[in-house]
Amino acid sequence: MAAAAMRVVRDLDLERYAGRWYEIACFPSTFQPKTGTNTRATYTLNPDDGTVKVLNETWTDGGGRRGHIEGTAWRADPASDEAKLKVRFYVPPFLPVFPVTGDYWVLHVDADYQYALVGQPSRKYLWILCRQPQMDESVYNELVERAKEEGYDVSKLRKTAHPDPPPESEQSPGDRGVWWIKSIFGK
Repeated sequence: MAAAAMRVVRDLDLERYAGRWYEIACFPSTFQPKTGTNTRATYTLNPDDGTVKVLNETWTDGGGRRGHIEGTAWRADPASDEAKLKVRFYVPPFLPVFPVTGDYWVLHVDADYQYALVGQPSRKYLWILCRQPQMDESVYNELVERAKEEGYDVSKLRKTAHPDPPPESEQSPGDRGVWWIKSIFGK
């Protein structure tokens, strides 16, 4: 039996959506380190062409090493009002050669653009995002219920630890993309 079509946000305002988002929970994936903390994404809108610069960051080794990858997102269908985006990263991060493109569908965003639920059509990936590193448990539970309604197996959700505020600067010690190789091997 095929899964029902997912409902996505309509008329997403990319200018309001831009900025810093903290990962509150996600489905574990091979492209994120299992020990990552203080994981966040920063989206910067390019007003010239409507694309979005994506900077994903996480800290490993007890919060001391910054792993990051940069990419670009764009509306999958510029004529549609649906919040279905494509995102492209080049891997590995330390020698960006190979393009990897995926779906980024905004399933829910609150009226104030303070929290969001993001997934993709195969339901293999899911993220709960917030403008702050912590989220009210009742809001979290509402987003989990919404994900369930969209056919996600929410038992796979893993909360992301935010033990210390991550540095605002991008100058913290980096691991030159080694985290990406470790993640392939399940580390």
